[in-house]
Amino acid sequence: MVLDLALRFRVHALMNWFARRHLEGIIDLTPGIRSLHIHYDDKILPRERLLDDLILAESELPATGNIEVPSRIVHLPLSWDDPATRLAIEKYTQSVRPDAPWCPSNIEFIRRINGLSDIEEVKRIVFAASYLVLGLGDVYLGAPVATPIDPRHRLVTTKYNPARTWTPENAVGIGGAYLCVYGMEGPGGYQFVGRTCQMWNRFRTTVDFVEGKPWVLRFFDQIRFFPVSAAELLEFREDFPRGRVKLAIEPATFRLGAYQEFLRANQESIRTFKQNQQAAFEAERERWKQLPPPPEPIDPDPLTEASENALGPGESAVRAQLTGSVWQILVEPGRRVGAGEQLAVLEAMKMETAVLAPFDGVVARVLTKPGALVSAGQLLIVLAAASEVTPR
Repeated sequence: MVLDLALRFRVHALMNWFARRHLEGIIDLTPGIRSLHIHYDDKILPRERLLDDLILAESELPATGNIEVPSRIVHLPLSWDDPATRLAIEKYTQSVRPDAPWCPSNIEFIRRINGLSDIEEVKRIVFAASYLVLGLGDVYLGAPVATPIDPRHRLVTTKYNPARTWTPENAVGIGGAYLCVYGMEGPGGYQFVGRTCQMWNRFRTTVDFVEGKPWVLRFFDQIRFFPVSAAELLEFREDFPRGRVKLAIEPATFRLGAYQEFLRANQESIRTFKQNQQAAFEAERERWKQLPPPPEPIDPDPLTEASENALGPGESAVRAQLTGSVWQILVEPGRRVGAGEQLAVLEAMKMETAVLAPFDGVVARVLTKPGALVSAGQLLIVLAAASEVTPR
């Protein structure tokens, strides 16, 4: 398994061959990085006839080196090491795996596993690279799968294991040799470098969203990042889906033959970069072997203190709805709360679950803490009417 852009261009040529013929029975064509998924109706287009068409296409495709495609250079803002991505790492460290080699800094991990001198070198490469979009909708919502055109910009990483339970919308991460911009909040495993603007517009069509469709990028776009502060990115994200700001986009053509000539002309420096990178990658893996084994999972606290006997007169129990870990405790003893107010947040199965106050009252006791494992039904917080409670 190697990353060969020529395979992606051959997939593109095959997809276009079918698209031009409008064969009855083909429902959809979905290109991957090295494959083409053909969704077809066997009642209209029998498999045997489709295979004949594939054989014919193979004989008629142009020589790979002659393929060229329309491209665009798309300049995206990037908030380097954004506070939202740091929060995601903090959540992961607290709730999933505190001893992970990529914590507390994904960028330091990227530096180490690629054998770079310092974090500034990671930053220099990310902002110097031109990322070629090979796929769209990586899991969802127009998320691009992209890789640097210049192999010397192709940073490699392992992915989170286990995965994160939460990733901020439009976080930018690297996994393997690929870069992705997450289309929405959700789980994830790529190593963060920062955060950018929206890849999908849920609300309206603006000049930057492709041909009236809700995604912003196209196959073979070249992403180039420019630095912005976290505050500037938030302002850009507020305006971008409303059409009040637009991206700088330049038309271009990507010629595979010219790219292959570039690789030949720079093969020595590319080989040296890859050798150093591979040595650093192997050294990092060896370092992991010297680390102490991760601690055994701690079973959730027993349910004994969930007994109604733990409650005083006029007190009511607020319990965990499910088994998981405590991400946040949002109240303290003596705090007045209203019905429906969030008291805590639990995390399990890549989801967050809010623990809500069942009625107006005052927090009498908090019986858990952030990072604790709890069982379904376990007593978390004791709530009482204002006239009944004595905080302790």
